[in-house]
Amino acid sequence: MTDRNNVEHLSVAMTTETVNDVIQTTSASVITSSSSRGIKFYFQCAVVVIGVVGTVANALILYAMVASKQHKKQILIFNQNVLDLFSCLFLIITNALKVCDLRFTGLIGYWFCMLILAESMLWSVIAASKVNLVFVTIERYLKVVYHVWSKKHLHNWVIYAAVVFAWISGIVHAYGIVFSTTMVIDDVCYPYMIWENRAAQITYAVFYFLSFYVFILVTFVFCYWRILVIIRRQAQVMAGYDTVGPSTSQVHSHQIESNVVKTMILVSAFHAITDLPINIHYMLINTNVPLIGSSYYALMFISFFYFCANPFIYAIKFDPVKNALLRLIPCKNTDVQPINGIHTVAPGSTPRGQISTSHK
Repeated sequence: MTDRNNVEHLSVAMTTETVNDVIQTTSASVITSSSSRGIKFYFQCAVVVIGVVGTVANALILYAMVASKQHKKQILIFNQNVLDLFSCLFLIITNALKVCDLRFTGLIGYWFCMLILAESMLWSVIAASKVNLVFVTIERYLKVVYHVWSKKHLHNWVIYAAVVFAWISGIVHAYGIVFSTTMVIDDVCYPYMIWENRAAQITYAVFYFLSFYVFILVTFVFCYWRILVIIRRQAQVMAGYDTVGPSTSQVHSHQIESNVVKTMILVSAFHAITDLPINIHYMLINTNVPLIGSSYYALMFISFFYFCANPFIYAIKFDPVKNALLRLIPCKNTDVQPINGIHTVAPGSTPRGQISTSHK
């Protein structure tokens, strides 16, 4: 069998009646293509490496969120990192098996084609990640722009329902497309090639681009633009107090919300930038524009920079996560920890401004 990109330049709309007519030519092309690995092999290895980096980085962020109890407060953001972690894991599994160039026949070969060569496991989690990122954006929008309404109606069960929907929608979408457009014939895998007709293939390509990129981008721009307007207005109101200022809890709550919003703006912007090339690539493939064999892996490498950069954005901008990660550094001085503006002193340490009276 061969992988998706060995045959993607042959990805024409084939009905079940015409498959047998083209199988002789297609199989010959596939064998020739798979014998020459070239630069694509190195891109595949690079993709595996970036998957390893993303897995480790996202695992650290998940640990930090659990340690700082943020996984209970920021449920959708926690789910986003879980999805990013699984995306990186499936990226490693899928591409490592492709690099090994394993070949299977029979039932095992069929499932190897559907799950690995067609990358259905990987793309189901990526699709779920995109849906969840939209939910994170909408949640931030409602909490800032419609604060009173969200307090009454945005219950935890709604958030958990959004988490479940993100996972189910990603799985249904990816596996639905794979099982309806992929076929194993004479022990050769033909992923995303068996379409009802040419119009169906182009329609799906346009639908995917509009739904999983354009709609998401528009949601980011609209929601975060409105959020920034409200936050700026709130800051001006708070700065306008003369004698009676806002309470400490109000200031602290505003700072936390502002911090989370800024973090998610960076995450969303980076997603929009890194996800564009792979989406354009997919559109070109489905309109039969010829592309070099290694282009898919090169663009996948760029796309997964998002999954690797996400943890660093959280580590730098999200204070609870940053503090939890700093505590992992053995040489870091954590004697004095500010909690809600109050300094606490670790046992056995000396508060600042005081001289220890203990004798050596």
